[in-house]
Amino acid sequence: MTDTTRTEPTGPAARTTRDLTRAAVSGWLGTAMEFMDFQLYSLAAAIVFNKIFFPDVSPAIGLIAAMATYGVGYVARLAGAVYFGRMGDRIGRKKVLFLTILLMGASTTLIGALPTYATIGILAPILLVVLRLIQGFGAGAEIAGATVMLAEYAPAKRRGLVASLVSLGTNSGTLAASGLWAILLAVLSDEQLLAWGWRLPFLLSFALMIFAVWLRRNLKESPVFEERPDVVDGVAMSRTEVESALVESARTTSAQVESSPEKKRAGVLEAGIRQRKGKAFFLALGLRFGQAGNSGLIQTFLVGYIATNLHADRAVPTDAIVYGSLLGFVTVPLIGLLGDRFGRRPMYVALTLLTMAFAFPMMLLITSGSTPALMLGMVLGLNVGVLGLFSLESVTMAELFGSRTRFTQLALSKEIGGILATAIGPVIAASLTAVTGSWWPIAAMLVVYSLITLVSAFLAPETRGRDLVRLEDAV
Repeated sequence: MTDTTRTEPTGPAARTTRDLTRAAVSGWLGTAMEFMDFQLYSLAAAIVFNKIFFPDVSPAIGLIAAMATYGVGYVARLAGAVYFGRMGDRIGRKKVLFLTILLMGASTTLIGALPTYATIGILAPILLVVLRLIQGFGAGAEIAGATVMLAEYAPAKRRGLVASLVSLGTNSGTLAASGLWAILLAVLSDEQLLAWGWRLPFLLSFALMIFAVWLRRNLKESPVFEERPDVVDGVAMSRTEVESALVESARTTSAQVESSPEKKRAGVLEAGIRQRKGKAFFLALGLRFGQAGNSGLIQTFLVGYIATNLHADRAVPTDAIVYGSLLGFVTVPLIGLLGDRFGRRPMYVALTLLTMAFAFPMMLLITSGSTPALMLGMVLGLNVGVLGLFSLESVTMAELFGSRTRFTQLALSKEIGGILATAIGPVIAASLTAVTGSWWPIAAMLVVYSLITLVSAFLAPETRGRDLVRLEDAV
């Protein structure tokens, strides 16, 4: 039988400033790669993939097929969240983050080396779908794993600031991919782009992958994972093993005083496996819903709505997203700092109320006919209702969950919340605006999404400074 005798944990193992810096860069870089990979693909799917992988169908059907291969990645993300989340809780965060970055980077690079339909026929789009599935499978746990690692590495008093760096990776990756494609479209002819130019962004990502893999290979394990009382020799005990350890502990320590280290450890283990799960997960799902829903409306739906319904140049909303993302490099760490100073719940309440109050004025600015007003509305909406909430989400969701299932629950709440809100939201918005012929349903949906997060924040406990080594959820 496995020897599970251990002394009581005294808190996360010490990490140097260099260790923390390496973890922070690793988390930021991994998230940047995830969003760069997906943005590279989404742009390629919209611009060239319908012509080089689906040329034997009409342009409209080709575009639909190209977008469908983009969508399968989201299905794979959910599977990846379950598989790698459980693995990360079982054998450690570091090993899983190494695998996810390798899967994402390798599949993205290989897309750039794929033969086209003209070369190998129907096998070309099949291989494209396979690589897209692998890419999504790895990405499903990447941002959750990076969030967990940074939150568990950070000093409690600066946890919000450090964990917010994961959110900055989204800006970095999106801007990098958009910049690469903007350069290609500016300097290459259509013939050059279709012949070989489309491959360059995917192949260039190889260098970034090599650096990220090296960085994570040399990254130390999360100090919280190492100090978990249910982890023995680097592997978490199963529920059966924990229950056996509790029986053994009760037999051998019955005569000891209540404050003995072994009895304290037994109490921590029992609290971790006896707690009924679910409440923290649904609260996290609610917190995620507002950010993801607002993101789908502002960053996805409004871009098309402004171009189609308001007849504005498509570059106007796109530029607004770029400017908003740049401002996010200030917003995200600032919200992280304020969360460390005032707490997670007050900041959630403030941001969701601001978003709800600004929803209708934002749409009035966007529909005013003034380009500067339109861009101002989108920039402010993006930073308050999306990036600000994302900064808080990065640390709060990690603090809500106990260390025994933190990776799995965080990954699932992010992916399920993202699929429900981001995927369905734009479809509902398109239907409502078509039926009403007005913009007010967009503002109303922003209010509803933010209200869900506001209610969740009221129901959730304040998690600032929580001991992340504890096995049970915060509620």
